Amino acid sequence: MIILGIDPGSTRVGYGVIKKNKADIAFLESGLLAITAKEKGERLIQLEKSFSALLRRTKPELAVIEKLYFVKNVKTGMSVAESRGVLTLLLIQHKIPILEFTPLEIKVALTGYGKSDKKMMMRAAMKVLGITKIQGGDDAADALGAALAGVSYPPHLRLTKI
Repeated sequence: MIILGIDPGSTRVGYGVIKKNKADIAFLESGLLAITAKEKGERLIQLEKSFSALLRRTKPELAVIEKLYFVKNVKTGMSVAESRGVLTLLLIQHKIPILEFTPLEIKVALTGYGKSDKKMMMRAAMKVLGITKIQGGDDAADALGAALAGVSYPPHLRLTKI
């Protein structure tokens, strides 16, 4: 099963793609969809094109997207929610099942600790996947964490704690 993890943002969308085969988890790719357009409508169109291309290329069978949580800056939160809406719509149109986890749930699934920082998340993802670098930085590491959290759902696909 190919699992796509997504860390939504208004101008940066992290993604991570893994493959789960019985007891094995393999890293396929990770990266960042950088949205450079200045105007909101153009940003959403650019996101739609980039994410559609990613879906066609990677052909995920499951998507795990980070839930939007409380934000201090309402303007930023609204922009992220709009981007997340585009991502969710595209997943639904492609008939890809979606799991949603909060950042806390993803951190617990990957590290066993809900207050893990970015460095802990990155190290844990690299260790589980047997890689030495994550293309796309923190955003891609968070997306890989989401994908790995999806491995433990349903229950017969448990991720081994590290």
